[in-house]
Amino acid sequence: MNTSLTAANAYNLAQKLTNQTNSTPTLQQAADNKPDFGAMVKDGVSGVLDKGQVAEKAATDMVHGKADVVDVVTAVAETEVALETMVSVRDRVISAYEEIMRMPI
Repeated sequence: MNTSLTAANAYNLAQKLTNQTNSTPTLQQAADNKPDFGAMVKDGVSGVLDKGQVAEKAATDMVHGKADVVDVVTAVAETEVALETMVSVRDRVISAYEEIMRMPI
């Protein structure tokens, strides 16, 4: 690992910790700073759809002789990884929801 990069990261982290204020943010301020979960899911699904469209276009271009097989395989592999990631996130969200529902009140 690059020691100068590690040192720079450590320095930046120390500076951020030093510069933090001691005031406690309110719940509303904390909520305003956090991204919306629904928007994150929407962006994730859009990303998967975009990757799928790129793979589909690459396959169509290959059929017409405009693209290389390597480009098609790469696009399909990227789509597969994006889809597997989305399925994994979905499974974790469902698991978390089920765990919350099992909690006693």
